Amino acid sequence: MLAINNNSTAFSVFANFSTNMGALQKSMGHLSTGVKTVADDASGVAISERLRAQAKNSASARSNVDNAISFTQTADSWLQKVNDVLARMSELSIAANDNTKNSADRANIQLEFSEMQNEISRITSKSTAAAKYNGLYLFRGGTGVAVTSGDSVQSGNIEVQVGSDQNQTLTLNLKDLQVTNTEVIGTVTNYAYDSSNAVTGSTRTAVQWASLIDSVKLSSTSSNAVGKLSLAIDHIADSRASIGAQQSRLQQTRSGLLAYEDNIRAAESKIRDIDMARESADFAKSQILMQIGNAMLAQANQIPAQAIQLIG
Repeated sequence: MLAINNNSTAFSVFANFSTNMGALQKSMGHLSTGVKTVADDASGVAISERLRAQAKNSASARSNVDNAISFTQTADSWLQKVNDVLARMSELSIAANDNTKNSADRANIQLEFSEMQNEISRITSKSTAAAKYNGLYLFRGGTGVAVTSGDSVQSGNIEVQVGSDQNQTLTLNLKDLQVTNTEVIGTVTNYAYDSSNAVTGSTRTAVQWASLIDSVKLSSTSSNAVGKLSLAIDHIADSRASIGAQQSRLQQTRSGLLAYEDNIRAAESKIRDIDMARESADFAKSQILMQIGNAMLAQANQIPAQAIQLIG
């Protein structure tokens, strides 16, 4: 039927033209952002948002782990220095245990020995302690955070969030090496012998950490000084072993977080990201259909004009 008021052919072409226009705009939106919208896949977008949050949380936790690794590395560097100082103190004690030296020689040895003790105290003790990381004291125990009043630190542990979910934390343990720490680090034993070198008795003396770096309690010529310093060196070695174990664990944690984040991002990409090759093909298709639709709409609009020929 040839009609003037209602051009059903033109309207049909226009409807198809509008559909193609919507498809073209949708493809352009996809290509410009690279991701699907909530209208494209409502449930998929909801899942991808949760995965994105997990990936970001994992990246933040990995940053925490990197900081914790740096923390342990700094602590180990200071412990190496403490170990070097103790080793020098042990050398001085052996040197002082020599009757061929006079009192002036021993006084000079003791002068350096005391300075070595003071150096350990400077590194580990009081509010002026040199061993710190980002403002945290490394060898004063607790959390390493100074209290608001008094010369001490907060009690507790150093907790690090190492996972993307709640309560996924790791505790860092460092030794209290202050001059005030009376922890017993071992015992030294003295044996008594008879004329035939048979053991007739022994005495055991507990050794406190504080006594080793207090010049009043230990000197280069003190009884059992070498044995006590050997215990101190072992104590620091054990501390370094503990820090090394924690650092190894942190490195494994970091590797796990990297793998986890990679898998989460890959899963989120499969849900949310646009297949650019396919979308480009759809875009080209919509462009062609738009051009054809535009041409057909122009032709459909000419149909009513044919009615003039009937009355011409």
